[in-house]
Amino acid sequence: MSDILLQADKLAVTYTSTRGPVVALQDLSTRLHQGEFLSVLGPSGCGKSTLLKVVAGLLRPSGGSVTLAGAPITGPRPDVGIVFQQPTLLPWQTVLDNVLLPVRTLGMDLAAGRDKAMQLLKLVGLDKFARHYPNELSGGMQQRVGIARGIIHDPTLLLMDEPFAALDAMTREHMMLELQRIWMATGKSVVFITHSIPEAVFLSDRIAVLSARPGRTIREVEIDLPRPRTLATMADPRFTEICNELRALFTDLVKFD
Repeated sequence: MSDILLQADKLAVTYTSTRGPVVALQDLSTRLHQGEFLSVLGPSGCGKSTLLKVVAGLLRPSGGSVTLAGAPITGPRPDVGIVFQQPTLLPWQTVLDNVLLPVRTLGMDLAAGRDKAMQLLKLVGLDKFARHYPNELSGGMQQRVGIARGIIHDPTLLLMDEPFAALDAMTREHMMLELQRIWMATGKSVVFITHSIPEAVFLSDRIAVLSARPGRTIREVEIDLPRPRTLATMADPRFTEICNELRALFTDLVKFD
């Protein structure tokens, strides 16, 4: 039996605009294995977030196919969790209630959900902040709440759309370590969207590299660095080598509009 969880085959997405059709994705193919951490890396505007919307069931493809556990994705699914670029926490809700939002939305058992939420808050190091409100937390702490909320309902697949893009460099490095720890503890299958080469290399088992718009997969790179990775990993010659290989790929891809 195949361990492929997610499969995109010749995926295409065309938007309609006042200036005519805009081709965001064209002939894009990739896959995600069970328990794998896959980063999708590409220049700005190449369709990375469009790909995520298709996988999340929020956008219908114009061509090709995308399947999850062998079934076509035709709309939003309860077995998919999403962590957005911004934490998008409800400011009038406590940290605990924000994490519980999917539990309430999906009609799950609330008492069991509270227990699970507290376990996840402990996992992300925020159990002592359960009764705090989002404006009492730092940006990195808010994003950890978003991660806990994204996995509270035990999704098969976790989608992450540049979740650290708004953070400062030091917080971003800390969150990379935190995400690796959480991922290793939960064993989730992850699709991680980013435009940061070091971030992708540090976190991933494999990287799908997209071309400039219209986005298509031009290469997939296996990351052979041992885990768990630490900040010292970024000084490893192999880490530098992989980053340089990826930068070379982008030399002719980046376009300025």
